[in-house]
Amino acid sequence: MRVIYILCLRQMKRYLRARARIIGSLGQPLLFLLAMGFGFGPIFRKAGGGNYIQFLAPGIVIMAILFTAVFSGIEIIWDRQFGFLKETLVAPVSRLNIALGRTLGGAIVAFIQGLIVLAICLVAGFRIMAPAWLPVAFLVMFVSAVLFAAIGTAIGSMLDDMQAFPLIMNFLVMPLFFLSGALFPMAGLPRPLMLAMQVDPVTYGVDGLRNALGPAVMAGVGADLVILMAIAALLIAVASYVFARIELSIAHIFGDFL
Repeated sequence: MRVIYILCLRQMKRYLRARARIIGSLGQPLLFLLAMGFGFGPIFRKAGGGNYIQFLAPGIVIMAILFTAVFSGIEIIWDRQFGFLKETLVAPVSRLNIALGRTLGGAIVAFIQGLIVLAICLVAGFRIMAPAWLPVAFLVMFVSAVLFAAIGTAIGSMLDDMQAFPLIMNFLVMPLFFLSGALFPMAGLPRPLMLAMQVDPVTYGVDGLRNALGPAVMAGVGADLVILMAIAALLIAVASYVFARIELSIAHIFGDFL
C-alpha cells in the first residue's frame, strides 16, 4: 500500500505544481461547454429537448476526466526516457502495485479536474436536480477516471515514442467521446450507431453521471456503475500485465548489453 500511496502522491504533486497544465486542460471542456451549450441551446430547446446546458454539462465533466486520465499515460513514456521508470522497476516491489499506483494517481488527478469543470458548469447555468445523489455522482466520476487512466497506462506502457502517444490517443479518445451520447440524445439513432454507443465504455460514465445529477434513476445509475466497475477491473488487469512487460524488455536490453 505504501508504494501505491507514494506513486499517487507523486502524480498529484506533479499536477499541482504544473499550473499551466491545469489551465490548459480546461480549455477544451470550456470550449465545448460555452460554444455548443449556448450555440446549440436554442435549437435544442425548439426541438423539445429542454435546456441544453442541463443535458450537456455531465458529458463535459466526463470529457474533462477522460482526456486528463487517458493522457496521464504519457508520463510513463517520459519516465522511461529520463530513467525514473527503470529505477521504479528495479525496486523490490510488486509490479501490480506500481501499475495500480500510477493508474490511481492519474485517476485522482482526473477526478480533481472533473470537480473543477463541474464547478464551472454550475457557474454556466447547470443545476443539480438531486443534491442527495452527489456522493453517487462523485463515485461515477471516480470509477470513470480509474477506467480511463487504466487505458492510458496500458497504451503508455506499450509505446516508447512520445510523439506517437498523442496521435494514437486522439485517434482512440475522440471517437469514444463523440459516441458516448455526451453531445446528443441516444433516442432515435440508427441501429449501427446505437450499437457502437452501447459498446463504448464512456457512454456508461456519461449516462451514470447524467442520472445522478439530474432526476436520479436508481436502476440506471446502479447498472452504469456495475458496468463501469467491471470494465475498470478488466482494464486495470490488462494495464498491469502490459506494464509488467516493460520489466522484461528492460531486462532483455541490459542482458544483451552485459
